[in-house]
Amino acid sequence: MKKKLIDSTSEHFKTIFQHEPEAMFLSPGRINIIGEHVDYNDGFVLPAAINKYICFAVSKSNSDECTLVAKDLNESYKFNWKDDLKPIDKIWVNYILGVLQQLKQRGLPLEGFTIVFSSTIPMGAGLSSSAALECGFGYALNKLFSFHLIKEDLAKIGQKSEQTFVGVKCGIMDQFASVFGKKNKVIKLDCTTLDYEYHKADFKKYSLLLLDSNVKHTHLTSGYNTRRQEVEKGLAIIKNQFPLVKSFRDCTENQLEKLRDELGEILFKRCHFVVNEIRRVNEAVAALDTNDFEKLGQLMYETHDGLSKEYEVSCEEIDFLVASVRHEKSVLGARMMGGGFGGCSLNLVEKETEEALITKISEAYLKEFGLTLSAYKVKISKGTTNI
Repeated sequence: MKKKLIDSTSEHFKTIFQHEPEAMFLSPGRINIIGEHVDYNDGFVLPAAINKYICFAVSKSNSDECTLVAKDLNESYKFNWKDDLKPIDKIWVNYILGVLQQLKQRGLPLEGFTIVFSSTIPMGAGLSSSAALECGFGYALNKLFSFHLIKEDLAKIGQKSEQTFVGVKCGIMDQFASVFGKKNKVIKLDCTTLDYEYHKADFKKYSLLLLDSNVKHTHLTSGYNTRRQEVEKGLAIIKNQFPLVKSFRDCTENQLEKLRDELGEILFKRCHFVVNEIRRVNEAVAALDTNDFEKLGQLMYETHDGLSKEYEVSCEEIDFLVASVRHEKSVLGARMMGGGFGGCSLNLVEKETEEALITKISEAYLKEFGLTLSAYKVKISKGTTNI
């Protein structure tokens, strides 16, 4: 699959530009084992890069002109990098322009370039194709023009691009995982300090299976930004009453209970989820380190219930997928993954049982919603790299 992606991207570049690309790069999507919606709440997350990629074929243009070609969309965009860069009506272009704007603001020695990219990351599945696009593009220009940016710079540039040119106030997790990923390792990332550590991701007789609902409800961006506003408001109330609390990681369930009336039902639920999710990440790391996969699965179910009932970012299709596997002996845990309102469920499944499970759940899902389910068995891979 990876070789096929690389070859087809390279061939498409040669067809369009009539020469070989100077360099090729792969930038992976990511999963998050646990720790959802806490990357912007001073929490810890547990992401990993996966073996689904965007491939970039890149060359200098020997001018100030830049050409972007999205092979899968059969679309292209040309511009002069010295022009005033502003968001346009093509969302995929804005992810790239946002990165370029960050590079321009740093005063780096830019030149024109030509890029063709193609992907095996399912769009809208919550696997962070956007971060792979941002970080892969930034990584490619960093290598092509010898900017000498470090990985942390590239992750921050990708995040800022999404915040400024796309309008999603995302945390740093997706970009960090895409850049820093290691094969068979998860990353415990402190989203406040960006301190991180790798932990083994040897699931023994279990595998990671993604069930893609193939729905993406339109309120992802608005819902995401609303949740941020709600938890910021909630934290301000908590800090006012408990001055020693600097962030959600300092907050306890007991403190929340004392402020239940002042917070109100909605803010209480949002904050209650965040406090418990930060705790669950630490427990999940311990479970991975001791091969306690039943505990890990239990934590995944708890996370889903919190995302669905307290943070309210799930949807009936994803809730159905999680409920459908909850009593399957071959499944230890499942949860909604990603920003929410559609996308994938992440399932910890006994190896060799995946196909039977996919068939069973697909039939039930089709009957319930009239929708076709997609499924992806994923492995944990290394981060953005040149080929």
